[in-house]
Amino acid sequence: MKDVLVVGSPNSGKTLLFNRLTGLKQKVANFPGVTVSTHTGRASFDATLQLVDFPGVYSLHTISGEEEIAVKAFQQAIQKIDETKAVLCVLDATRLEKGLFFALQVREACVAADLPFVVACNMVDILDKHKLRLDLDGLGRELGAPVIGVSAKSGFGLERLQQVLSSDNLTTPAADSNLLARDEGWERNRAEQLAHTYGPKGDLLLKSHSRLDDFFLHSVSGGLAFFVIMFSLFQAIFTWAAPMMDAVEASLGWAAEGIVPYIGNQLAADFVRDAIFGGVGAFLVFVPQIFVLTLVVGTLEDSGYLARAAVICHRPLNAFGLTGKSFVPMLSGVACAIPAIYAARTIESPRKRWLTYMAIPLMPCSARLPVYALLIAAFIPNESIAGGLLGLQGLAMFGIYLFGIVTALLVTAAISRVTPDEEQDAPFVLEMPPYRLPSWQSILRGAIQRAGYFVKKAGPVIFWITMLIWFLGYFPNQGQDLSQSYLAWAGRLIEPVFQPLGLDWKYGIAILASFVAREVFVGTLGTLYGIEDATENVVSLATRVQESGLPLASGVALLVFFAVAAQCVSTLATLYREGGSAKLPLQLLVGYGLLSYALAWCAFTLLS
Repeated sequence: MKDVLVVGSPNSGKTLLFNRLTGLKQKVANFPGVTVSTHTGRASFDATLQLVDFPGVYSLHTISGEEEIAVKAFQQAIQKIDETKAVLCVLDATRLEKGLFFALQVREACVAADLPFVVACNMVDILDKHKLRLDLDGLGRELGAPVIGVSAKSGFGLERLQQVLSSDNLTTPAADSNLLARDEGWERNRAEQLAHTYGPKGDLLLKSHSRLDDFFLHSVSGGLAFFVIMFSLFQAIFTWAAPMMDAVEASLGWAAEGIVPYIGNQLAADFVRDAIFGGVGAFLVFVPQIFVLTLVVGTLEDSGYLARAAVICHRPLNAFGLTGKSFVPMLSGVACAIPAIYAARTIESPRKRWLTYMAIPLMPCSARLPVYALLIAAFIPNESIAGGLLGLQGLAMFGIYLFGIVTALLVTAAISRVTPDEEQDAPFVLEMPPYRLPSWQSILRGAIQRAGYFVKKAGPVIFWITMLIWFLGYFPNQGQDLSQSYLAWAGRLIEPVFQPLGLDWKYGIAILASFVAREVFVGTLGTLYGIEDATENVVSLATRVQESGLPLASGVALLVFFAVAAQCVSTLATLYREGGSAKLPLQLLVGYGLLSYALAWCAFTLLS
């Protein structure tokens, strides 16, 4: 099997084209730097080919640490002549000069390595929409390589590209006669000349963007737009997800009523009702909120707005020791901290990258969402204000998310001021991707994948912990008295730790279990209340929390605790792999653990 190396500038549509050619579903977005590691997939059109997707770079003459890693990986790959068939360079047809600057460098590397070179000009559908044309044949003659016009979004030109890549007649481009100059100045001039001669005439695309940027990048209107968009995101988590959550809860109740009565063995019936429907089912009810969150964030990515938001946030973030490039990893952390940590690789400054690592675990991730939703539903009435435009539960969700973000900023600001800074500030440079209508099919598929991944990742953990909790709570008296169970005995040992927060041993057990994964908290409580409730009906867990007599002060203390504590083994393991040391993960586990407890105690004391 031979490799085809897929390279290109950031945000050229390279990974979407890779997905089209392999049938894989790697993450794509209208934002530079989404691909942060190499991906490999077998070509769907030729069983003898394997495509390798490299992270996007602007130049083979690197200027950042992250680009250096990607360039070295590419340079090593092209030396393996026996394993490599060709190099596929993907250009953005709407930004031809920038793409050709990089393509000329790749072409030269292919000539030196004696490898065939193929160019895919992506997004030609946008040129067609604006009645602009690209001379592909002329460009191909100049580069000495096949140049194929494609649209990874619509699939246009893919069949022709597949034929070229499968061909046995690919040849290495001839070396240029001008061997005297090979610096960036020559490459830029050559790219400009080729783009002017063979590229689309006019700047209609750029003009269409400027008016929107005047609004979204303005210091006042841009800031207000950012606040409104972020606020709407958190309102949507409750309002849009509510019907789906109700449907999931009703389906679980219907399934429980239809299955449990027909289980002959009492032990098995209790296990299915309390552990499966009560524990795992309580977690599944909140999956629609994960879906809605991913759907909205995906829309912002695909539209091109996120890069503008990063620019708007650069100056405020810089005051807290971060950079505008920290914005996207931090926003990614709202979905999951693990890809957010990988996304922080694009930050050139090691110090600012380290501070971003400190901030990411404090982002209100999707694993926290079920806990927030449960406690907010238990204590905040489902009512609207401002003529029905704003929901109280959505406001509460926005408030707790804002608390986590502000805490992250204050922590990074404090750390940046007490630790020495020997780095020189590099200029903040971020490419502005074009505004685009989101690809709803891609966004919907991504949201479904993310929700499915969340269930797949958290489901087994919740199931096994729920099963353990149920057995410890059910025996030795077959669930007749939870207070006399093995679990109650263990819970009373740790109860003194949580009593200052107004929490009994059941919440202590749930918190302790959640240090494996935060979302386990909901499943554990669902199991405990399922054992304690002698009825056969599946009751809303939020209602059970209300009926348990948990005071508002304790509910707020729980929210504060979960907003700060570093309760995710996977996140800590990822930080260990990225940093190559256990120092930072241990600091976060202990430091954020103590900080979360202190802030929770303050909240409980103030509200009691």
